[in-house]
Amino acid sequence: MKKTVLAITLGASLIFTGSVGLAAPPAGGKGVTQKAQNQNTIPYYVDESKLPFESPKGIETDRYWGVHKGAGYRIEVPKNWNGELVLYAHGFRGTGLELTVSNPRIRGNLLEQGYAWAASSYSTNGYDVAQGVKDTHALGSLFNGKVGKPSRTYITGHSMGGHITAVLAEQYSNSYDGALPMCGVTGDTELFDFFTDYNVVAQSLSGIAKEDQQTILDAEYVGGTVPLIKDKLGLDGNLNDEGQKLKSVTMNLTGGQRPLFDTAFVTYKDFLFNQLPPQGDYGVAAGNVVNTTDSVYQFDDDMSTLSPEEKALNEAVVRVVSDPQTKQQGLTGVPKVNGTHKIPMVSLHTVGDLFVPFHMQQIHVERTEANGNGDILVTRVIRDVEHCGFNTTEESEAFTDLTKWVEEGNKPEGDDILNPKVVADEHFGTEFTRGYRAYDPEKYHTHE
Repeated sequence: MKKTVLAITLGASLIFTGSVGLAAPPAGGKGVTQKAQNQNTIPYYVDESKLPFESPKGIETDRYWGVHKGAGYRIEVPKNWNGELVLYAHGFRGTGLELTVSNPRIRGNLLEQGYAWAASSYSTNGYDVAQGVKDTHALGSLFNGKVGKPSRTYITGHSMGGHITAVLAEQYSNSYDGALPMCGVTGDTELFDFFTDYNVVAQSLSGIAKEDQQTILDAEYVGGTVPLIKDKLGLDGNLNDEGQKLKSVTMNLTGGQRPLFDTAFVTYKDFLFNQLPPQGDYGVAAGNVVNTTDSVYQFDDDMSTLSPEEKALNEAVVRVVSDPQTKQQGLTGVPKVNGTHKIPMVSLHTVGDLFVPFHMQQIHVERTEANGNGDILVTRVIRDVEHCGFNTTEESEAFTDLTKWVEEGNKPEGDDILNPKVVADEHFGTEFTRGYRAYDPEKYHTHE
C-alpha cells in the first residue's frame, strides 16, 4: 500500500519537552574526581566519599572502590569466593553531572552463593550505551588485576543496563559466559520510535490538522499542546472513541493484546507525552536516530490488512525520518542489538511496562532467530506494569537458571513471546512470576 506522508527530521535540539536539570558539581574539595568528555568538556564527576560500602549483615566480604578511567566503581568478593564474577550495569541516570554506582538488587543472593560482583558508574551520563559497555568491560579487566582472573564471568543489568548487557554479549562474547538483560532496551532505537509514534498518533487522533503537527517541535508542546490532546481524547476521564483508538494503537505497537494492558495504559498514558527527546541524537549519535516512516498504526489485531479508518490515520500522521549517518554499527551512537551473541542469555521483561515496552523483548527474539541464535536466548515474562518491576526472587531464579545452563548445558524454560495467541492468554506471564502485585500508578515511572 502506498502511503502519503509528511516527513520531518528532528534536529539536534528541535524537540524540547521540558527543562533538563543538570546537577552542579561541587566547587571543589576532598573526594571529588572530575572527568572531561572528549572535546565537549562536560564536567562529570564522581564523589568518592559516596563509594565506600559495608558488607551485608552476616556475610564477610572484601570490598574495593575507587575511580577507574573516569568512572566510579565498586567490587565485592565474599570470603567463600567461588572464583566467578558478575558484572552489573545500571540503567539511565538522566543528564546530571554526578556519576553514581548501584549495587545489584540480588547482591545478597550472589554473595551467599559465592559470586563476586562489580559495578561501574560509567564515565558519562545520558543514554550513552557505548560508554557503558566500554567502562563495564574495563572494570572486568580491573577486577583481574585487583582480585584475580575469574573462572567464569556473567553480565547483567536493568533497563539501559539491559541494553549494555546485550551489546557486551555481542561485542565481547569471548570474555563472558552468560548474560541476563532485564527490562532491557534490546530493540535499541525502536524505543525512541515508539515514544514519537505515541505522540504523533495522539496528535492526529485529536484532530490537529496536518499542517499544525509541527507543534511537536514547539517548546510549549507539553504545557500547551498536550492538555489539548488529552481533552480531545478523553485521557483525563473516560476515553472517547478517538482515545480508545490511541489505546489500541499503543497496544499493537508495544506487543499486542496481553494481560494487564488496560492497567498499563492507565498508568503510562500521561507519562508517554513527556518522553519525546530533547534532541533527536540523544546526545550520543551523529544525527537524529528516530525513524517512524515504517511504523504501521492499527486499531485491531488483523495485522495483514488496514481498514479504511486505519489507512486514513496512517496517511495523516506526520512521519519522522532518521539521519542516514546514524546507521553505524558497533560501539557508536545508540548501539544496535543484532541478536548475534554467542553465549547463553536469559531475558526478563514485565508484560505491562510501557516505559521500555514488552515489544523490546520481542524485537530481540526476532533478530536473534533471524541470525540462527534462537537456541541460546530464553525469554521470561513477569506479571507487572512497573518498569523493571521484578522482585529479587524472580531475578535470582533467572540468574541461577542461567548459571546452571552455562555449567550443565541444560537450557531453562521460558515463555513463547512471539505467538499472539499465547501472549493474549489470560494466564500469560504467570509461570515465572513470584508474589502478588498491588498496582499503584504513582510508583511505576522509575529508572534503575
